[in-house]
Amino acid sequence: MQESTPLITNDAVVLGILVSILAIVFGTAASKNPFWQKFYRVVPTVLLCYFLPSILNTLGVISGETSALYRIASRYLLPASLVLLTLSIDFKAIIKLGPKALTMFLAGTLGIILGGPLALLVVSIFDPSVVGGVGPDEVWRGLSTIAGSWIGGGANQTAMLRTFEPSGELFSQVIAVDVVMANLWLAFLLYWAANPGRIDKLFKADSSAIDALQKKVEAYRGSIMKIPSMADTLMILGVGFGITGLAHWIADFIAPWIGTNYPSLEKYSLDSPFFWIVIIATTGGLILSFTKARNLEGVGASRLGSVLLYVLIATVGMQMDLFAIMDNPTLFLVGAIWMLFHITIMLIVAYLIKAPFFYVAVGSQANVGGAASAPIVASAFNPSLAPVGVLLAVFGYAVGTYGAYLCGLLLQMVSNL
Repeated sequence: MQESTPLITNDAVVLGILVSILAIVFGTAASKNPFWQKFYRVVPTVLLCYFLPSILNTLGVISGETSALYRIASRYLLPASLVLLTLSIDFKAIIKLGPKALTMFLAGTLGIILGGPLALLVVSIFDPSVVGGVGPDEVWRGLSTIAGSWIGGGANQTAMLRTFEPSGELFSQVIAVDVVMANLWLAFLLYWAANPGRIDKLFKADSSAIDALQKKVEAYRGSIMKIPSMADTLMILGVGFGITGLAHWIADFIAPWIGTNYPSLEKYSLDSPFFWIVIIATTGGLILSFTKARNLEGVGASRLGSVLLYVLIATVGMQMDLFAIMDNPTLFLVGAIWMLFHITIMLIVAYLIKAPFFYVAVGSQANVGGAASAPIVASAFNPSLAPVGVLLAVFGYAVGTYGAYLCGLLLQMVSNL
């Protein structure tokens, strides 16, 4: 991770830069200029919204490490966007998507559990020092925390940190591997989300259920669409941030209560406030989709939800520092092989069961990115699909600690060979 002070440290200025980037990207994407029309046929808008902030972070103009914007966006804007994106969803149609989504998620989990030890074994053949270290500096201890992050999320990573207790210096190095590898893969998924048809055709995948869900939501939007008034817009924001506030309020009670009275549930991340914030916000949106609040979609609920989500995408982008690869190239090689194995397993399973690329992308991010980025990838396919990403990410929280612990034991076994 970068250690020098960034050129811009004021988060108000950084937020202005990020929102300006979003405005420029979408402004040029809407342009009728032939150059921009050709440009955006090749480069998806969502990829630019993610990649441009990462360039500024890499060059030291801004810093995702020192800025509080990602935490604010993930804690406040993400749950509000989830509420607004789920208002018009057809929950029954999501259920009809079938078991392939869950199958792809589990394939991704298996790829991470086995991929870490395999990557460590392969790299150790060329560089035995990668399995070295003594006590808290044993490399496998640090790598186990990546498994926690890539199967569940921050809470599961913390669980592995407490379980295997790597040194602070080693943990800092593997955090860089975690962030860079995960974000490079996210960039790839955002690129292909704009044109999944080519991969679906290669896999002979049946995406009819996904297409049906999109068409149903879009038809409903078209039937209730109208020009929003000030009251309509404030009603949308009131619902989104009202449910978000409620989610925070409940999480502030239930998470500490579970942590104090049922510490054994920590392995399910049930003592994590963020877990409950995401669950309650998504549930609130789904409940409202059965009420008249669903009509807020006609005055732009999902559009405002998408705006909030794109601000989150920009803050996620500013977490990536490509220069960090130079800190410990061998560890990054382990991370790259690890991620490649995860991807390979997912693509093989997708080909065998003829799963659409949407399930590959969202199933992977429900593992690697969790509740913060799974809905981003799902929304890149279509905003109406964001809840699918959230629901799969919940599975990541549930199995993350178990899967990461097993991976940690396998990593230890490889190191002792």
